[in-house]
Amino acid sequence: MFFNMISPSKKWLLTKVTSALLIPFMIWFLISFVLIFDNDYQKIVQNLSSFNHKVLFSSFLIVAYIFFSLTISEIFEDYIHNEKIKNVANKLLITFAILIPILTIWSIFNIKI
Repeated sequence: MFFNMISPSKKWLLTKVTSALLIPFMIWFLISFVLIFDNDYQKIVQNLSSFNHKVLFSSFLIVAYIFFSLTISEIFEDYIHNEKIKNVANKLLITFAILIPILTIWSIFNIKI
């Protein structure tokens, strides 16, 4: 069903799904951030370097950047009327929406604390 939909419908559905997924991720992120203040340095390092935390944070980044790129793309569609500029802007947006999370996730998993 999803693959048979037209592109605007896919974008709308994907935007709704990613926004719904961001809610529990934001709650988890805020709770994790608040808990940092109650712990000592060793406990914070231990929590941040755990595999589960890295996977959750990486998933959060992926979902956030998908949502970000979809919503910014819609803004381009609404407010940029020149097709060439709109295409360049969308291609740059997609490039950065792929590169930045990949580099960040790579850094998270390769950091040595």
